[in-house]
Amino acid sequence: MGILELREQVDRQLQEQYRRRRPDDPAVNLRKTLVDELVQLDEEGCEVEAIKAEVLAADALSMDVATVENYLAQLDGLPLRSDFQFEEPSDLAGIQAARPAQRPVPKTDDSDYERRLRGAWIGRCAGCTLGKPVEGWSRGEIRELLDAADIGDLRFYVPYLDPNPTDRAWHPSAVYSAQGRINGVPRDDDIDYCILALEILETYGPGVTTADFGQSWLEMLPYWRVYTAERAAYRNLVLGLPTSEAATTRNPYREWIGAQIRADVLGWVHPGRPEAAAALAYRDAALSHVKNGIYGEMWAAATIAAAFSLDDPLEAVRAGMDQIPANSRLHAALTNTLAWSEEYADWQDAWERVDEAYGHYNFVHTINNACFVVLGLAYGRGDFAATVGIAVECGEDTDCNGATAGSILGATKGAEVVPAEWTEHFHDRVETIVSGIGTLRLSDLIARTAALARGPFAA
Repeated sequence: MGILELREQVDRQLQEQYRRRRPDDPAVNLRKTLVDELVQLDEEGCEVEAIKAEVLAADALSMDVATVENYLAQLDGLPLRSDFQFEEPSDLAGIQAARPAQRPVPKTDDSDYERRLRGAWIGRCAGCTLGKPVEGWSRGEIRELLDAADIGDLRFYVPYLDPNPTDRAWHPSAVYSAQGRINGVPRDDDIDYCILALEILETYGPGVTTADFGQSWLEMLPYWRVYTAERAAYRNLVLGLPTSEAATTRNPYREWIGAQIRADVLGWVHPGRPEAAAALAYRDAALSHVKNGIYGEMWAAATIAAAFSLDDPLEAVRAGMDQIPANSRLHAALTNTLAWSEEYADWQDAWERVDEAYGHYNFVHTINNACFVVLGLAYGRGDFAATVGIAVECGEDTDCNGATAGSILGATKGAEVVPAEWTEHFHDRVETIVSGIGTLRLSDLIARTAALARGPFAA
């Protein structure tokens, strides 16, 4: 048995505890932290083989708290393997020093900004809604559903089939996010973080700090509505740890996708200025992530900012890549995905290469999902339905990928790229769980974003 198989067993053990509504067993939760940390350190290139072998040889599913704590203590400060080829700093100065040469980005046409901003907002909302019913599904499971519905390519909202013809249960949101069931932009954490970012930037302005982001989380986000790295960082803040330790203490999800989905507003308020967008994104991402988790948000924010000045979404992707370390796993994965997109005529063939290289990552990891966003943009060729459809049909974190692809394409092409049938059931209404807010008007969110870009965040 390998470490990934052990992780699946530990996950099932934890799920069974939840299913039976038994009191929390701290040992079960710690076992999950240990196994997830072993996977994470291995991905980061650390010398973890000896400890991993011990854990695999032991009866990991029955380890008590003291044993797990002993193993966790041994994981602190492990060196990198001598054969690890990447250089991945987590401090802003180190990241900026490791970037490739910066390609010039044209100045934004201010008269065109709001048309593109509206495209980015509605593109994000529509792409997110497309992916919600099948969030976490694999490409094969989505294909099975489409075949049962006699659909070739996914080019509109997912049909709700009852009974579900696949072995995979619908995401709980499917009852209000599938085709024919949409009434307003459905609540989703990808949209919640946009709304929260607006609130934070309006309150703190350009001088916002990582600590300000953290304080705002505690004040405005319900704990059970944040996940993986965000939940770990939130817990650490509640326990009184300093902001500088929130991302790195008992947080094996620190390179997963959570920061990347928080990037959009930070790019929207910096049109045509990818470097500024990436620097602001760093302050947000460092609260909960390190290394490629941080790079994911910096790349997404910079890509979105560049998209306001460019007509080709892939050029925006490349401009975003200029803001992250050239010798990082994320930069290498995006470089490879762009190359495979040029090599293969069909996106499915390029997907096979991406899955072969990066399919070992968790379904909500930054790296594999960023590649799926690029596949959508590359093979969508400027068509909104194709772009978000391919990004979602790749599987994994489908709502996040549809949202990011829709935001980038919308900022590149403007609001007219999103067909009316994608937004007619939104009724200018957005739901959120950000505390004290409730239902908002999408048009007001767009206006508030524009006010920030033309006011305190203007060049």
